Amino acid sequence: MVDAPTAGQRVKVEVNSHNGPTTIEGVTLHPAAKNHVSVKLINGYNANYPLEDVVSIEILGTAKSPDVSPPSPIPSNTSLPRVRILHTGGTIASKVDYATGAVVARFEPEELIAALPELSELANIEAVKLGNMFSDDIRPQHWNAIIQASKQAFEDGCDGVVVTHGTDTLHLSSAALSFAWGGKGETPPGPIVFVGSQRSSDRGSSDATENLLSAVHWAANAPAPCGDAGDGVVVVMHASNSDGECAVFPGIGVRKLHSSRRDAFKPVNCEALAMISIDNGKCSHSLEERYKATLNEKTSRPICLRPTTYETSVRIAQFVAGPWLHSEEIEAIVLTGVQAVIIQGTGLGHLPIDDPAKDAPENTKLWRALTRCINREIPVVVTNQCIHGPVDMNVYSKGRKQIEMGLLGHGSVAAPETVVVKVHWALSNGMQIKDAMTSNLCGEGNNLLRS
Repeated sequence: MVDAPTAGQRVKVEVNSHNGPTTIEGVTLHPAAKNHVSVKLINGYNANYPLEDVVSIEILGTAKSPDVSPPSPIPSNTSLPRVRILHTGGTIASKVDYATGAVVARFEPEELIAALPELSELANIEAVKLGNMFSDDIRPQHWNAIIQASKQAFEDGCDGVVVTHGTDTLHLSSAALSFAWGGKGETPPGPIVFVGSQRSSDRGSSDATENLLSAVHWAANAPAPCGDAGDGVVVVMHASNSDGECAVFPGIGVRKLHSSRRDAFKPVNCEALAMISIDNGKCSHSLEERYKATLNEKTSRPICLRPTTYETSVRIAQFVAGPWLHSEEIEAIVLTGVQAVIIQGTGLGHLPIDDPAKDAPENTKLWRALTRCINREIPVVVTNQCIHGPVDMNVYSKGRKQIEMGLLGHGSVAAPETVVVKVHWALSNGMQIKDAMTSNLCGEGNNLLRS
């Protein structure tokens, strides 16, 4: 058995694989398992083999970490629409550090553009760096920074805004900006597009290029947002696992539903607004019929000049209904001073609060704990654990009991995360949660696919 090379070395490996003898070249990573060799191939994929199957390893050299030297200035083309890219980080702005094998957020905004000269044919590009964060670290104060930066972009005369963002919480941030710009019945001055990628830009299987090209294309060429369709803030990502087409989703009606596929984002209780085709770097789009109809029938929303923001001190407790939900958990969290409780209900939005056979006293205790919350004027909102479909508490007696208790959420068709953001926005902007939950503020209540 050969010795394992250290991570960060360029190697040529001869191995007896399941398909017979083969030779691979790449950069060694930290082993995926004990007594294995892991190699990052030139196409971006990883190969892992037991050392006992390795015939020989030839050291070709040492890999270098990504170059982080200052990039060249971004060229301008004033004859095209003006689009500002707000860079927050995430995989779309990441490279593999071949010295360690880890994906790191290291791109500067200018590097994204330098790597994609086709962008200069789509728009007059500007870039502002807000951070280099993976999206699981983003909190409401970062939403506020994006809100203010997008406001500044429009004040400076930009026609559209693109936000590069990690995918894990991208749908939360897109919902946050949707309510910030449209929660009071207005619409942003131009398109705001959130975009990310599932795989880093230097991988052969990366979706970063087509996603970013599509996002800039939409920011530069989209119809003026009407607001009623959830089109003021959108998410642009791959429409399928194959190349060539990206989808434009309402920012308040989309969710990440797969951890690794390139088409991880899917609409929730709505449809895509448009499809963008990419052919050798050239983009074109077609509007979906429902969106066309909404644009033709749209009521006039005023342009928002002062988007709202989020109070960072707001605390919202979230629970999942099921056999493990107990009153003690609710009561302990309420004592921390939360301003709202949100529970992902089962089915049409049900909670374990009944004890018909008198053998589950935990359910009665939970009912009492929730009743105490309502008596203390702490809103309790039920969302849909199923993700798709409405919260409908009128169908079963259990649901009607919940309505009588004062639980909110009946009739909601928004994605569960969108509801949480909506509650946070309402608490931040002096709106009663009950009123917010029964209002379609910026397209989150369109319910296009209820049947």
